[in-house]
Formats: sequence, C-alpha cells, structure tokens
Amino acid sequence: MRAALAAAGGLIAGFSALGVAELVSAAIRPEASPVTAVGGAVIDRTPPALKDFAVRHFGTNDKLVLQLGILALLAVFAMAVGVVALRYRKAGSSVVLVFGVVGALAAAERPDGGPLDAVPSVVGAVLACGVLYLLAGRLTAGAAPFRFQALRLPAPRTSLAAGGPRETDGPGETDGVAGTGGVAGSFDRRGFVIAATAAVAASAGAGVLGRQLNASGAAEAAASRADIVLPRAMSPARPVPAGAELRIPGLSSFHTSNKDFYRVDTALVVPRVDAGSWRLRIHGKGVAKPLTVSYHDLLRRELIERDITLTCVSNQVGGPYVGNARWIGVRLADLLREAGVRPPAEGGPADQLVARSVDGMTIGSPVDTVMDGRDALLVVGMNGEPLPFEHGFPVRMLVPGLYGYVSACKWLEDLELTTFAEYDPYWVKRTWSKQAPIKTESRIDTPRPFASPKAGTVPVAGVAWAQHRGITRVEVRVDGGRWSEAKLAAEDTRDTWRQWMWPWEATSGSHTLEVRATDRDGYTQTDKRVGTVPNGATGWHSVVVAVT
Repeated sequence: MRAALAAAGGLIAGFSALGVAELVSAAIRPEASPVTAVGGAVIDRTPPALKDFAVRHFGTNDKLVLQLGILALLAVFAMAVGVVALRYRKAGSSVVLVFGVVGALAAAERPDGGPLDAVPSVVGAVLACGVLYLLAGRLTAGAAPFRFQALRLPAPRTSLAAGGPRETDGPGETDGVAGTGGVAGSFDRRGFVIAATAAVAASAGAGVLGRQLNASGAAEAAASRADIVLPRAMSPARPVPAGAELRIPGLSSFHTSNKDFYRVDTALVVPRVDAGSWRLRIHGKGVAKPLTVSYHDLLRRELIERDITLTCVSNQVGGPYVGNARWIGVRLADLLREAGVRPPAEGGPADQLVARSVDGMTIGSPVDTVMDGRDALLVVGMNGEPLPFEHGFPVRMLVPGLYGYVSACKWLEDLELTTFAEYDPYWVKRTWSKQAPIKTESRIDTPRPFASPKAGTVPVAGVAWAQHRGITRVEVRVDGGRWSEAKLAAEDTRDTWRQWMWPWEATSGSHTLEVRATDRDGYTQTDKRVGTVPNGATGWHSVVVAVT
C-alpha cells in the first residue's frame, strides 16, 4: 500500500513539473516546454534509418507517437523515483532534478534555442522536487525510524505471568532493523491525500493556464492570417488542360487539397508566426546588397501562380508523401538578383543557398538550380488561400525538381549564400545527400493492395512524376509478363505529376501488378529496390490483388 502511494506521489510530482513548465514556457515560447524540447532533441539525434521507419509506419502521427513515448517514459521514471523517495527521502526527491537537467540541456541546445529556453525545465524540476519531498514526508510521518545494520538483542528473559512462562524483549528493544532512510509503522494517510490533491489541482491549473497563454499567441498569428487577402497573380497558372483529370474512382485527384496534403517535418509544435512581424533576411557570400523584406513587401511584388508537385525524400516506392498543389509566390531568383547574387554558372562565389526556419531547421539548395529559370518560389499561398500553418505560413520555399529536404523550407526567415564545402545543413549532417533531384517514380492507386475486384475489365490507374523533366510513358505488367503501355492523361506542365490508366482484362485468382514510368530524358525506372537514404527510393511499385 505504502509503495503504491509512493509511486503515485512520484507521478504527481512529474505531473507538477510539466504543468508548471507549461506555464513558464508561455512567458518564453511554446517550444521551450520540456516534452517539446526533449522530443526535438530525440528527433535531432535519431539515426536516419530509424526516422525513416517512424515516417513509414506512423506517417504524420510520428510526432504524436514520440510525445506519447516521452510521457510514458517520464511516468515510469517518476513512479520509480517516488518509490525510492519512500526510503531515501532527500536523495530520492533530488533525483527529480535529473529530468530538469535533461530538459534544460535539450531546450538550450536546440538549433533555435537559447539559455532562456532552459528555464521552464529548471523551474518545473525544482518544484517537482519539493512536491515529492512533501509527499514522501506524509508517507513516513509517524513511522518508527530504523537502520539497516542488525541490532544486538539481549537474551530473552522468562516471565511468570498468568498463562505460563513466555519470552519478552528487553526494554526499548525492537526486533527489526532501523535507520534514517526507511519507514515502518503508521503514516499520515490523510495528510498525503490532502497534499496530493492540492498538488494535482495546482499543477492542472498551471498547465491549463499555460496552454491558454500559449494559445493566445497562436490566436494572434491566426488572426494575422485571416486578415490576408492574396493579390491576383500577375502571371496566373494556366488552366488545367482537358483530360488531365481522369476521374477514376480510387485515383488521386490532380490537385491535392490542403487538408490532404502530406506533412513531414521535425516540428513537434507547429510554429505560429504573425505575418505582420515576419521578416526575411538575405545575406552572405556574393550578396552585394543585403535585403530584409516583410510579408507585405512580398505581396506588393510580382506574384506568379503555378501548379507544382512536391515530393518528400522519405517517400517509399508507392508511398503517400507526394502531392500536387497550386502555389502562388514571388520568384526567388528575382530577389537574389536584386541582392546582387550571381550563380556559379555566371561566376558567382556561392553555390549553396541555405534557408533557415523559425524553428531552427536548415535546408541547402544549389544556387545554379534555384536561378536556372525554373519556377523556384517564395510561396505565400496554396490552392487559393494563404499558406496553412502546417505548410509553412507565412512564407516557405519551393523549388521544382528537388526533394523537399533540399528545397522546401517551411516557416522561412533567413536565406544565406554560402558553399557546400563550407556548410552542411540539418539533413546533410545526418548522412543524407547534399544535392537530391527528384527521381522518376510511379504509383498504382487503384486497385488497392489485397483488393478483390471482379473478373473482367478492371481499370488499373495511378500517378507518375519526374518533376522538371515530365513523364512520357507509363507501363504496367501482370505476374511478371510483358509490359503494356498505359493511357496517359493530358500533361499540365513538366513540374506536375501525370495520371495514367490501363484497362486490365482480369481473370480469377491472385495476381501481382507492377508499374514503371519513363521521363522526357529517356530514363525508365529501375527495378532495383533501394531505401530512401541517402537521396530517395527506387524500384517498381507493385500490388497484389485477388480477382473473384
């Protein structure tokens, strides 16, 4: 009973630390809370293969799984410390400070962190130490002290009281072991319940208040987004050509809605940036005229609108981390030239453009690629509305033909011209390639794996992409037989994916369908299967179906 209450006391102390830390983080920034800070540190130190596993198996829920895992470990740690504090009250309570140190270091060492970010973890741990010391005291109140060394007991003496002789201990002796660190006998149950209830109530109040204060800052950012009316693009996207949308049940739509568009990043807390206070700095090697631009400066510039397919390097063969949207923004090359930047092809000294996010993420893009005439954008809008927060509001980068980890920095705040030799961005430090053009890929959307279509004509359909090159042919085969050419939907641009369909005369039984695509450079997908590290997966997508 006493051990169970001690474990509960440790859990309450841990809960107190998180509640108070949440409140303190509201005075600094939401990312300074211990769970977020530790989670970010875990993400930063996770090997690429394990990251890839998490994305593959948990998808966009990978961050939730990580946070729940951290909370579960914290709960186990807190309960264990609570039991230790029952026997070693001071030492056990002090162990709570270890969590504070871990949280403080994790917060201060984040790429976007600083000394102040350590404060919530420190304050929460100190308070939790006090709470655990208080609760452990209630569990030892009224207990006889005992020591761990054995006591020397006198020989028993005989008493001639009624009922016959019996053995009795000498005066003041016990038959237990004693010491200052343990407990025995009764304890202050009522005092423990009162103290525990007060701690839970106070911590819950602090946590709720902290979340409300953090939410108020987010509400201001949301209000700034709601007030934005995007100007009409001076260079609008051309209408999607007739026949680009095949409208087959189960086939991905040509445009991916904002709510369905994939999200893969390292941010445990989505940054909420006020558009009114946002600034972008352009500086570095070869910049003749450093620039600082505001959000409304961008809106007053010439805006262009384009359909562009974006792909994540973590996308497995046939995976979901690819989507096509209509983006609106400012040509990045125009801003760079205004700052006096020349690409290496024209004698410029910088070959890498490093984009920095407000959350500390760094992404490096080749300057020659950004300035070669393609529609590299500083994006302000997505599918007819200001960027959603999850996709980078107020401004993100997008470079057609490059995987997102080398081109698509969200929550952008800084652009620095440098070289690949001088600086390794976030993902390059974690063994990914410095440069990563998107690979030619194709996917079967319908029929789904393990589907049971009826025998007869079955439409096999999907999408294929080779951004900035374009798709010229898609082929399908059944059970390793000959390849059959699929019908291609009309092409919008070479920067978007392309739908395809092949009518299959299906017969009863289990069958394996495979697909491959060929791009405008004449390259046909290889059948060699490789994983996503270091620069994207390859292989043919296949599905197994059971025709009835």
